[in-house]
Amino acid sequence: MPFEQLTASPAFTWVVIPILIFFARIIDVSVGTIRMIFVARGNKVMAPFLGFFEVLVWLAAIQQIFVHLTNPLTYIMYGLGFATGTYVGMTIEEKLSIGKAMIRTVTMTDASALVAELRQKYKVTTIDGQGREGKVKVILAVLDRKHIVQVIGIIKKHDPKAFYTIEDVRYVREEDIPSRPHTPWKLPIAGFMRKGK
Repeated sequence: MPFEQLTASPAFTWVVIPILIFFARIIDVSVGTIRMIFVARGNKVMAPFLGFFEVLVWLAAIQQIFVHLTNPLTYIMYGLGFATGTYVGMTIEEKLSIGKAMIRTVTMTDASALVAELRQKYKVTTIDGQGREGKVKVILAVLDRKHIVQVIGIIKKHDPKAFYTIEDVRYVREEDIPSRPHTPWKLPIAGFMRKGK
């Protein structure tokens, strides 16, 4: 069957085109989700690069929408592709674990063992604090996001009731935060206090 006849057939219009729009939306929204993560982290190389391909795929999808305005399936698959692409993009970002994070842990127990184990692999700062029920130890650690699960496991092992928060870090001095184990050292507490103001 000639290509012109194939594209003019009802099956192509009502089945193939909606499916192509669906997958095109998955691709462009997934790329867009990852691009926004790079934008939030200030990456001026990957964000524009991904944006270029994101727009090309989106233009291809939207062109087919305008060509087949009378086909309601194109609208449905466009929306489904957007929703699926958002989920896929978030899943990819979670697997890639792009960037850095800071874990802030607050514990009321003796944190010496916890701090000692964390410092075997990560750079840690500790601060003495005062909570509602008494004195607490605040532990700050900046690390690759791919290590978050491992660090949470260490925290729960030493203090299952510890309170912790996880925050994205846009920028760190890379030479200060290695991604592999290193010899223990201490970050200046004043440095963290200045950044928090």
